[in-house]
Amino acid sequence: MKFAQLILLSAIIPLSGCLDSGNSGTNDASVGLVTPSGISGLSYTTASQQGTTTADGSYRYYPGEQLRLMAGDLVIADGIPARDVITPLEFIETVRSRLGTPGIDDEGLLTHRITEQDLLNNVPLMNMTRFLLSLNWEDNTRDGRGIEVRQRVIDQLNARLPYLSSPVDFMAGETTFTAEGDTPSPANQLLAGICFYPEDHRLCGEPPSQEEIDLAPIKPAEDALRDPDILYQDDLQNLRDQILAARRTVGEVSQQDAREYLARELDLATTGLANRYYLDVHTASHPATDTAIKTFNIRAIGGTPELEGLEAISTRPLDVQVHAWDRQSATVDYFVAGAPGAESEILVNFRPAGSYRWVRKSLRVLVR
Repeated sequence: MKFAQLILLSAIIPLSGCLDSGNSGTNDASVGLVTPSGISGLSYTTASQQGTTTADGSYRYYPGEQLRLMAGDLVIADGIPARDVITPLEFIETVRSRLGTPGIDDEGLLTHRITEQDLLNNVPLMNMTRFLLSLNWEDNTRDGRGIEVRQRVIDQLNARLPYLSSPVDFMAGETTFTAEGDTPSPANQLLAGICFYPEDHRLCGEPPSQEEIDLAPIKPAEDALRDPDILYQDDLQNLRDQILAARRTVGEVSQQDAREYLARELDLATTGLANRYYLDVHTASHPATDTAIKTFNIRAIGGTPELEGLEAISTRPLDVQVHAWDRQSATVDYFVAGAPGAESEILVNFRPAGSYRWVRKSLRVLVR
């Protein structure tokens, strides 16, 4: 009996760690970021992990898992391939699928940036990004900070969610998603129930109704006749205007604001990826008489580079020619062909495994 109990216990113990909140010091899962600048306060789940994105937007996952992100009880995105850095372009499957098709730049080299820029006009992507920016506590990311979704915002969002006229639909057209007035969109209905001030702040109360304003006394023209304990019509009207002005709408975040935010995050993601790789030589000098094939390597910080794509060109092929390149060994071969005093740059373009992004490095070659 005791032996059977031990077997049962040993089978249960590993399972108890399958869903880890990410706070355990023994969790050996990988750490990823929701945008380089971070989106904090979102709930996340993978097949093995669950928790809340931290102040820097980090979450935990194991390679091959898919990620679900939620703002409280509202699903933001599901089925996202978990990786070290994700951006809203990977939140939507139809957008994400296009990221694998690179464009060609003026140098004739493959680049992901052209595809990313085209996708910034995608309406569901804009809807989702504008909504997330609307949830930011400080209402400002232009200073380079990430999005902070505070628990107070989540609590109010959850309280409001059951009373929406219909679910929040990020796939809706822009006009439908940002509608205000007498029939506000579900996204704006949700935002109308969220106060971005401390709970006891005067702007978090219900605005005085027009009937309350009309029934209030008119403020005397002379200050000496005013009672400080009475709220006059002007006072109530001002309070109403301030409360209504403090309520956010999706439309207050312009498409340009959303594009600038996304462009910044995409640039940071590309820069962060590029910083993990380097060439084993930055400048090479060879005599014009030395026409033997030379080789240089692409290196990865803290490991061996694994590349899914590689190409290289010489900016002055009459002086320095690229002979060949090999993706598996992460090497490029070249030889000099010019006269003394000539020079060229070899542009090396590669796509690391597990990423759709292309990294560009260069080697300066001098002929003496």
